[in-house]
Amino acid sequence: MINKPKLSLGLLFLALFTFSCVQENSSPDLTQQLAEEEQQKLITSPEIDQLILQSLRETGDFLWMNQTDQLIWSALVQSDSVLTIGYSPVSIKSPNAKIGIESVQIPAWQESAQKILQMISETLEQKGAPQLRLGNEIAVIHEDLPYLELKVSSLEVLRNLRQMGEVRYFEPLSYEFNYNLLNQGQDARYFSDSGCSNDPAINLPTGDYTSISPNAKASWNYPQMGVSQAWSQSTGDNITIGLIDTGVSPNQPLLGSAFQSGASVSRSIEKYGTYKTGYWWWKKYDGPNDQCGHGTSMAGVIASPRNGVGNTVGVAYNANLISVRGTSDVIVNSGNEKDGVAEALVLLGKRADVKIISMSIGDIFSNSKVADAVRYAYNRGKLIFAAAGTSTSFTNWYGVIFPATMAETVAVTGIKEGASYQRCNTCHSGSQVDFTVIMERSTSENKPLSLAMSGNIPSTVGGSSVATATASGIAALLWAKNPNWNRDQILNQLTVTSDLYPSRSSQYGWGNLNAGAALGIY
Repeated sequence: MINKPKLSLGLLFLALFTFSCVQENSSPDLTQQLAEEEQQKLITSPEIDQLILQSLRETGDFLWMNQTDQLIWSALVQSDSVLTIGYSPVSIKSPNAKIGIESVQIPAWQESAQKILQMISETLEQKGAPQLRLGNEIAVIHEDLPYLELKVSSLEVLRNLRQMGEVRYFEPLSYEFNYNLLNQGQDARYFSDSGCSNDPAINLPTGDYTSISPNAKASWNYPQMGVSQAWSQSTGDNITIGLIDTGVSPNQPLLGSAFQSGASVSRSIEKYGTYKTGYWWWKKYDGPNDQCGHGTSMAGVIASPRNGVGNTVGVAYNANLISVRGTSDVIVNSGNEKDGVAEALVLLGKRADVKIISMSIGDIFSNSKVADAVRYAYNRGKLIFAAAGTSTSFTNWYGVIFPATMAETVAVTGIKEGASYQRCNTCHSGSQVDFTVIMERSTSENKPLSLAMSGNIPSTVGGSSVATATASGIAALLWAKNPNWNRDQILNQLTVTSDLYPSRSSQYGWGNLNAGAALGIY
């Protein structure tokens, strides 16, 4: 079961006070005047989206805290009004380094959160605006991550937050950028808001796989990545990989009752769901089952069993797998998806057995709540692989997506086979890429094999998504051979045995990973 965020009694009292403190003698005329004044300052959604697009083109990112209070307030008004506020004690100089290590339940952290809520309460009381009353809805303070959330519809609150040393950031939870703007003009690049297709490859060319015992299919790119060679020394035994994606299909036995089958034994698969549906306080968990197809594909690439039914085999076919459905599709752009991914990172961060986290998901600009959760898992020793980005048309203007842009993650993208480096038709590249994986045939443009939602006919999957899942599997092979190594030792070995090392490409990082070289086979 997933634990819900808890509220201390003190916070509960203060939050209720915050939303009930309306001056009894406030006149309707004054209230209307205040509302009209703030409404006149509203920036429209199309205008906000254009500012986001401009920032993406100029800097490659968009940071809410670099924007005006007026813009943030406008985004709140035009979404669900929920504001995420990151906090920390003013005495801590590098709070990000403490996330996941120092409990936010200790007094210094809790006092910071309470001080912020007290300021908001006083601000609302001074404004005397009944339209800000929220009835039974109360503020939420997360039990593991240093942020709190509440509904805000006052520009003055944001101005006051900006002045507080306890505030690390504040940003709207649920404002969604119009992705159609990325599919206009000569720089058109459409970011799929689903990535949800995973059908069997009915006419799979025989040259795109190798048949191996007991009766499995190894994808064509495994020998090129040194995976087939590495299996002589490691198959991922006793390594647990956490996958944050859209869940896994309950109709695919190889990710269920047949996860231990063929040559894959003595391992386990666990399935969780941290993605919620519903509205604010009444959201409910939506379960672990894949309703998209993407998560099932990624799970298949990472750890599908070396089976006897003619289906594909995963890179680390004896590794344990924990699948967490943190998002409904591959783009983490809704408030529910940000919540789900953050909770998934905390869940896996708390698990001592989890060594690797694979995230073939992301968004075109940063989200501070998810970034806090990434730091939580990273500061607990997890090796986090993140997709550099996948689109359905080729352009040069946009690079690596979030959270692969973070220093705490390892960014992976996909390239075509061949001597020269050429990114796949839908893959992003850029200076923040760390590694590449061969995942597209040079002539046919066919993609690697994976598991379909059901049945024993493999599917195929492309983009930086499959590259990231493959990299996670390769890391598991290396870690299984060297169980006493830590994350930094694993990452260093992957680096020094990569194709371009010691040079680093401005677009492809250290180049192709090679499992055989990393394990010292050649």
